[in-house]
Amino acid sequence: MAVLISGGGTTLRNFTDSIRRRELPVRIPLVIASRRCRGVDLCRELGLRCDVVSRRECGSIAEFSDRIFRLVREAECGLVTLAGFLSRIEIPTDFEGKVMNIHPGLIPSFCGQGMHGHHVHEAVLDRGVKISGCTVHFADNEYDHGPIILQRVVPVADDDSPETLAARVFRAECEAYPAAIRLFAEQRLEISGSRVRIRPAGHPAAEQTAS
Repeated sequence: MAVLISGGGTTLRNFTDSIRRRELPVRIPLVIASRRCRGVDLCRELGLRCDVVSRRECGSIAEFSDRIFRLVREAECGLVTLAGFLSRIEIPTDFEGKVMNIHPGLIPSFCGQGMHGHHVHEAVLDRGVKISGCTVHFADNEYDHGPIILQRVVPVADDDSPETLAARVFRAECEAYPAAIRLFAEQRLEISGSRVRIRPAGHPAAEQTAS
């Protein structure tokens, strides 16, 4: 799979740790960063190929997206994961249902344009809700909109700050995102309209993948 980043690469490191523990049956032949960031240095540390495709150097979202997916195709990646990737992209038809994103909230609440990172946790605390969590979904060409694969719920404490809530949600993300990718790799995810159905482990598609 290809991993798209814009920041420190904490989700990328979670992926590589999961792969090392043999919990995630994938390879990462390509990382793409939307800017020079700490994640680029992390890729160097991990021995991963990292290409920087700067949004600022592209004249349009279409050009930016075309450059990204050209690299993804050249690397023969069957899945693209957005891992703290903050630039908008247009998903081509051959990658519909093959791009995943994780959101640090329970979609459809606290999501949409501008709602990322601490903005989400601050909004959760300001609203006074009692639970939050994370959502893994297939990305489409709207913000935080595609079919939901998995969600994990965490409690919101009365004395939470955005930082403490973010840490709790991130622990849930570290479990949920690899779990969703594993289901994809096992061909157990079936998109039906706006819903994702998870096939049982004994489903013929999963059996074929295992063999």
